[in-house]
Amino acid sequence: MSTDLPPYFFRIRDNGAAVFRVSSEDRQRRLGMEQIAVANIRNGDIKPHGDRDLGPEDIAAIRTWMEERREVLAAREMDDIFRAVDHLNQTAHWAQTKASEEALEAVTDSLLMAMHDLRQVLVRKRADRLLRDRSQD
Repeated sequence: MSTDLPPYFFRIRDNGAAVFRVSSEDRQRRLGMEQIAVANIRNGDIKPHGDRDLGPEDIAAIRTWMEERREVLAAREMDDIFRAVDHLNQTAHWAQTKASEEALEAVTDSLLMAMHDLRQVLVRKRADRLLRDRSQD
């Protein structure tokens, strides 16, 4: 383990993280982690843990982590969407070249409904963007 420890550790949770202050200043050089806060990236809340008071450097470090975490999650979300496009292409190839009659019968209705729903959302969103762009001109 490196001797240069970060001052904070963020234990990831569904909506953010539990925030710990990291220290290794005891006599046995043991690693210490003291929970100081809970951060919620959805609503931006930072709640001190217990009766702790967070200093400005604590708040700044947590806010920086929250922004970086939002960026990571947004990038992952876009990657998931591009993977979904790949899966749709692979599904089309499978349906055309490999699928049995039974397999197609099992998935056709679900795929058609999901694709119809997606198409409706995409068309509506594109129309909204076009109307908004025209009204701004």
